[in-house]
Amino acid sequence: MEFPGVQLRALLELTRSGTMTAAAAALGYTPGAVSQQIAALERAAGTELVRRLGRRVELTDAGATLAAHAERILAAQAEAVAALERGRGEVTARLRLGVFGTAAAVLLPPALHRLRERAPGVCVASRELDVDQAYTEVCAGRVDLALGLDYPDAPLALDGAVELVRLRSERFGLAVAAGRVTGRRALRLADAAGFDWILPAAGSYYGRAIRAACRRAGFEPRVVHEVTDTATSLAMVGAGLGVTPLTELMLRLRSEGIVPVPLEDVVERHIVVAVGAAARQRPSVEALISALREGAAP
Repeated sequence: MEFPGVQLRALLELTRSGTMTAAAAALGYTPGAVSQQIAALERAAGTELVRRLGRRVELTDAGATLAAHAERILAAQAEAVAALERGRGEVTARLRLGVFGTAAAVLLPPALHRLRERAPGVCVASRELDVDQAYTEVCAGRVDLALGLDYPDAPLALDGAVELVRLRSERFGLAVAAGRVTGRRALRLADAAGFDWILPAAGSYYGRAIRAACRRAGFEPRVVHEVTDTATSLAMVGAGLGVTPLTELMLRLRSEGIVPVPLEDVVERHIVVAVGAAARQRPSVEALISALREGAAP
């Protein structure tokens, strides 16, 4: 009786999500593909694991039993990979790294150069992700680790299977069009209540975090342009279309026509690496995290 990891992950996600459609969205599959994974798992187990209740599904007793063991099985597989890697005596591995736009442009190149010098046997394949999906992508096993962002004003919901390793914390200021303000004195966030804002959607972690900080300062930001891409937001600021939050790493993407204005209010974000708890023990993973941490340093 064999239970492939991809099928166990499908069962676990179905347990969390409750529907084939939601599980498929989280795993990046079609609902039909998730259904096929569950059917294959049922054939291997020799019994029914889920019961359909309209659009939702619930676990049978056998399904609940297998789901209770699935995380331990997957963790044991990851621990075995880590032990084999440690036993080779040299750091060699192929790693899949999820990245988001700013990280790919600013953090990844110097980190990979450092890694190549220190651990030439580690080969990294990167894949751009929606930053809000970094944690989910690691949980689903589609990447080994992923660069992400965590906001104190809109924190990620975590479980024990995946860890967040903090690389750097950054305070937000404001990006303002040149000529809009005199000097670069620090502003209170409340002073920006009358500005037009350029922000991501309210449903994103970033969008929620900034709106929460503005409400704490006593106002609702007047979002005139809803934009996700940082470089695009900064270009719009440079064109005089509004203000947007700004960190030092963001400023590396574009600085033309922009005045960075510090905020008196503490509004932060943490640049993190999401990594499976067992995978963290792999020397190759630790080498990559170390290179990323150095690349993220001020």
